This record gives sequence, structure tokens and C-alpha cells, in this order.
Amino acid sequence: MKPMGRLGAGIGWRPEIADAVERLPGLDWVEVVAENVCPGHLPEALLRLRERGTKIVPHGVSLGLGGADRPDPAKLAALGERAVALGAPLVTEHIAFVRTTSPVLEAGHLLPVPRTRDALDVLCENVRIAQDALPVPLALENIAALFSWPGEEMTEGQFLTELVERTGVRLLVDVANLHTNRVNRGEDPAAVLDAIPLEALAYVHVAGGVERDGVWHDTHAHPVPPVVLDLLAELRSRVDPPGVLLERDDDFPAEAELASELAAIRAVVTPGAGTEEDDSPARAREAVAGQDGGPASTTGVAGDGARTRVALGQAALLSALVAGTPVPEGFDRARIRVQSRALAAKRADVIAKLAPELPVILGGRGPYREAFLTYAKSRPMTAGYRRDALDFAEHLLVRDLPADLAARRRLTSWWRERSGARPPHPLVRWARALTGRAA
Repeated sequence: MKPMGRLGAGIGWRPEIADAVERLPGLDWVEVVAENVCPGHLPEALLRLRERGTKIVPHGVSLGLGGADRPDPAKLAALGERAVALGAPLVTEHIAFVRTTSPVLEAGHLLPVPRTRDALDVLCENVRIAQDALPVPLALENIAALFSWPGEEMTEGQFLTELVERTGVRLLVDVANLHTNRVNRGEDPAAVLDAIPLEALAYVHVAGGVERDGVWHDTHAHPVPPVVLDLLAELRSRVDPPGVLLERDDDFPAEAELASELAAIRAVVTPGAGTEEDDSPARAREAVAGQDGGPASTTGVAGDGARTRVALGQAALLSALVAGTPVPEGFDRARIRVQSRALAAKRADVIAKLAPELPVILGGRGPYREAFLTYAKSRPMTAGYRRDALDFAEHLLVRDLPADLAARRRLTSWWRERSGARPPHPLVRWARALTGRAA
């Protein structure tokens, strides 16, 4: 595997902190959520960063390479277009599944794949399809999870190692996610770092979170805690990472605080901050065969049987999480309930950001959230957040809500402007209500 080019110290670019990011001292690169930028209409702030030589890496969240279906060619093409438009040295995604097609359900969130042979075969084939379609190398991130799958056949380290050996894909190691999985799933971060091929490391994510009732929530909305910086130091003692990046997605602090967090991260990974352990298991491992973007092995192609088994398991789990069906045997039911509530709350928060008019129309954050969570109990997301916002408004209108006539007229006007259609006739609303559909 070719050595990864140096990235240095970076930050996740978000529109809310675009001005602050441009002024951060010593910034080497930024990462953007791929789905949030349009290649033909890049934000001026990103264009200025690109023009002054700041590297930009698109970070995808919707491919679902760990899902049972083969990657969507349109989504792969869109990710590739963003890489070209940004002049990116690589693109990144997640080891996760995000949807099922039978039934059609969207999680709106990154969910863990089972560490089984079937799931690994499916993931490896999906990764090779993505590598063939993308114009630059691909790196995959380990995700945070609230729960574990029953009947797993491999550890995290074994799963990631075999993934790299079979595909030649690079790894994006999120040390905050390693801490999350230590709290939530009892996994040892040091054992993971010792087991995975760190010669395949593309870069590192660092982020904050919060613990509530014994569950660690990877919020990206809190300061980076010392325990996560300690894990970054653990990683640095094993390898000099090509890049390290601070993630912050919400509740953005003052510019000086962002600069301070970035400086603390940079101090941990600066040469001399850690010691090189030439005899560590990860550094002693022989370099993975193959070149960037090309598979190291072509064994273990996923057959239809493996995809079917993975599809059935993921559909049963996602249905329990978002559609209220029974929790599949072997899962921690309490953790699944926590995850289900978290998914509904995330939907409510994202819709409020995409459509800030809705909380205003419904009388504020409290009434909006109550109405949305009631809707979410019976209406799982099937087509993404923008469609979900329209479906939520239709759900209210079919029930002659909100009760205030002026607010209902405003909601009708809002729905009509964005859907490009007339509100359904009352008879149509009544029929849809009988069949469980929102008008």
C-alpha cells in the first residue's frame, strides 16, 4: 500500500463556522459532508479555502456500504463528482448500514453491521464496487454504536483487518467512536488499535460527546474530553497519523475555543508528543498487498445467500428501531429502545433545521417536538429528511392540525409551496387516513 500523503491538522467545515474556519491559525485541511455541498454551486468560503491551497476531503454519510444492497450508482457518481470539484486527495465513508429496501426504510443514522462472515463478504464486495467507481482512493470510518449484534463471529480488530486485507481500502479511525464503544459495548480501544493495520490509516477523527445514564452519546456538540485525547495519544504511540481532524456539528463554541481544541489535538500528534513503538503488533505487521483503490484479494465474493441473510437481519432490526415491530431475538431490548428514541429525536432535530418554519408555525419548539415524535411513532422515514418534512406536514393536515385555523392555513401554504401540488381533497385525505397514509 502506498504511503498516505500528509494532511496535517484539520477541522470539519460547517456553514455555521465557515468564517471562523478561515481564520483558524495553522489549519491544513478541512472535511465537508459530501451530501451537503453541490459541485456546481460550492460555497464561497470553500472556494476561498481551495484557492489558498487548503485540502478539502468529502465525507459521505449516505452510501450505506455495510447494507445488504449493492451501492447505488447514482450516489457513487455524486460522491465522485464532489471529489473532483473539490480537488480532493481521497473520499471517506462509514462502515455502516443506513437503509433497507424490503421493507423500504431509512434510518437517518449510521447503524452498525454485524461482525459476521456474511456481513464481511457483503461489505467487501460493496467496497470493491465503490472503489471501481470513484476517481480517488476510499477510506472507511469505524462508527459509534449503542448496541451490539448477537452471534458475532469476529472482534472489531479482526473485522477491520480482514476488510483491509481483502479490499486494500484505507481506514479512517475515529478515536471518539472507540471511546463510545468502550462505554456502550465494553470494547477495549487499545486492543482494537493493536489489532488493526495502522499502515492503512488515512486520518483520524476526534470529537466530543456526553454520557447519560451509562450510555455515551457521540454528539459532536460537546468539547473533546480528556479521555478521547488520551486515546489519540494511544494511537500516536503506535503510528504517526497522516492527518487528524476535529469534528463539531452542533452547539458551536466561540472561535477561540475551536482554536484551542485544535491546538490541543495538534499538540498530541506533533512528533515527539508520542513514542514510536517499532515492535508493536500493528507496526510489525507486513504491509498490506495491493495499491490504493485496488483490492488486495478477490476472495469471498458475497453470494445471493449472504446478501439475503444480511438483508433479513438488517430489515428486522431497522423495523424494530423505526417502525415499532418486535425487537429481534438476542438484542439488548433496553439499548434498542434507547436507540429508537435517539433516532426519532434526531429526525425531529434535523427537520427543524431543514424547515425552521415548522416549529414557528406549530407554536414553538415544545409543541413542534411533541407533534413530530407522535408522527414518528407511526411513520418511519422512507425517502430522506426533505421528504420527511413534507410527510410530517401532510400528516398534520390530514388530521386537521394544528387546531388553530390560522396556523393550519400557514402550514397548508408552506406545504403547497414546497410540494408543488394542491393539498389533497378532503375525501382523499379521509381515504389515506383509513389506510394509514398521510395526505
